Amino acid sequence: MKQFTRFEGVVAPLDRANVDTDLIIPKQFLKSIKRTGFGVNLFDELRYLDEGYPGQDCSKRPLNPDFVLNQPRYQNAEVLLARRNFGCGSSREHAPWALEDFGFRAVIAPSFADIFYNNAFKNGLLLIELDEDTVERLFKAVEATEGYALDVDLENQQMITPEGERIAFTVDAFRKQCLLEGLDDIGITLKDEDAIREFEADHRARRPWLFRDSA
Repeated sequence: MKQFTRFEGVVAPLDRANVDTDLIIPKQFLKSIKRTGFGVNLFDELRYLDEGYPGQDCSKRPLNPDFVLNQPRYQNAEVLLARRNFGCGSSREHAPWALEDFGFRAVIAPSFADIFYNNAFKNGLLLIELDEDTVERLFKAVEATEGYALDVDLENQQMITPEGERIAFTVDAFRKQCLLEGLDDIGITLKDEDAIREFEADHRARRPWLFRDSA
């Protein structure tokens, strides 16, 4: 997992509540477990005017001109702004994979579904919960200003608006450290690699009969 560093990214507004994981990445794309290549099918039912299927050349598909991510002003956006209960529905890990693969590094919303929240942090995606009034203010600012970007500073747990306003956010200390160090569950375990090797060597020495070749 990549380390999460401070960045300034354009904000794309997805003005709907209860966005479920099937809308984020439809079920027909769940066959692969590579973690990459899902970005072209992010919000597939909203982005395209035809039905998507795995292995399709998305560059030739008809785009929905009314969908926010197809609008030129939101190209290369790295921050997604949404409404409450983002990521509800099934527990598919493909949802944060698709968001990250598309290029999003952070999602802002008043609330997130629990399982999606955990999966996102485990895959390097920062989720920021803000009160609904602040989220509403951001929606209005983003829509009023083309190229509206936020300076996202995880280390100091704040975002800085183009006007210089500092918006503080909270994040669990453990999850924060994992993002800053780029550690997923495997990476956390491997921090104790020397201790693990020492245990395995001692275990083999103390119980050699467990490791004899039965043949």
